[in-house]
Amino acid sequence: MKRKTIIKPGLLLCVILLNTGIHAQNPENWTKDQLVQPADLAKIVETGKDLPVIFSVGPGAYIPHSVNIGMVKEKENLDKLKTELKKLPKDVEIVVYCGCCPFEHCPNVRPAIQALKDMKFTHYRLLNLEHNIKMDWIDKGYPVVK
Repeated sequence: MKRKTIIKPGLLLCVILLNTGIHAQNPENWTKDQLVQPADLAKIVETGKDLPVIFSVGPGAYIPHSVNIGMVKEKENLDKLKTELKKLPKDVEIVVYCGCCPFEHCPNVRPAIQALKDMKFTHYRLLNLEHNIKMDWIDKGYPVVK
């Protein structure tokens, strides 16, 4: 009888720790309101008017007018992003994107968003590339750098 009592709390503790670890591994540090849809950004890029500052924080800059920072999971590229951000007013409109993979696996969007938060930027958004840049931007015929 005592053994069952000991196993159940132990099992419960393991389940709690596993769930906590899974959720803590890749928490989103942005809100749904901070996501910009690819079609919406594509329209803005196509017109070339009222462009936000666009940073590519992943493996390549495919969107016209975007600044290629490189993968910000690497310290030197995160530092490069911060250097670029220091040149901007805190209320400028900024869009960041990676596009290497879905957000839950992406090693680049969280550090970029955290840098924007830490540096007190107020108008930043994340391009909502649910799958990757190819499927969610290029294959849809949105403008790309040639």
